[in-house]
Amino acid sequence: MKIAIIGAGNLGLSIAKGLIVNNAFTTLYLTKRKIEELQDYEEYSKVTVTKDNREAVQNSDILVFAVQPTQMERILEEIKDQLTEKHVLISTVTGFKIAAMEASVGQDQFIVRSMPNTAIAVGKSMTCLCSNEKGEKRIAIAEAIFNRLGTSIIIPENKMQAATVICASGIAFWMRLIRATTQGAVQLGFDAKDAQQLAMQTCLGASSLLIESGKHPEEEIDKVTTPRGCTIEGLNEMEHNGLSSSLIKGIQASFKKINTITTD
Repeated sequence: MKIAIIGAGNLGLSIAKGLIVNNAFTTLYLTKRKIEELQDYEEYSKVTVTKDNREAVQNSDILVFAVQPTQMERILEEIKDQLTEKHVLISTVTGFKIAAMEASVGQDQFIVRSMPNTAIAVGKSMTCLCSNEKGEKRIAIAEAIFNRLGTSIIIPENKMQAATVICASGIAFWMRLIRATTQGAVQLGFDAKDAQQLAMQTCLGASSLLIESGKHPEEEIDKVTTPRGCTIEGLNEMEHNGLSSSLIKGIQASFKKINTITTD
């Protein structure tokens, strides 16, 4: 696959790292205004670093856009006359709808909208995908790319804002829960390093149990709660203080906010 990442910032470079590690491209173009920040990538064979978005488009079939929402329309206008029937456009731009892309480049393009999260840097992203009508014929290409960088799922576009909150913002929510668990462990006598390791690995174990078993969380909770035991005592105290309610309210607040910054 001839791939160009238009906008090799934090997310763009995370995708690039995953592609490089998995040798998942024939050629890879990385574009950025300050290319000196990408010098290390020039050492890889088949990787080209450039400021020129049009050059990258001319020499690639799959275009991954990882720019800021305010830059997206300008960049699409810049490169649209270079687009051919071979190009697949994959956007990772938060809140920039397919209709907005079509308004710039036309409906006769293979357009896929994606929402990965920062765990893509370690090959563990949960990436949601949707497409325009024509893009349905090429969405399997996007699946193949993002499945090498974690897990992907196809959803309707009208759920993309919600998916952004659960999967992208959700990374921060889970980080905060891990931090809180770490702080609790420190209060119980562990040093900070050990406390964080306990919190991280327990979180990983809980998630892995659900992924591998396919069970509901409450089924696994029942296995570690005993009558009058310490686990149910702790769970009930957390719920009395609004753990689930606070998390749900936070998710709703993020969803309300993202709907104010979505581009039609």
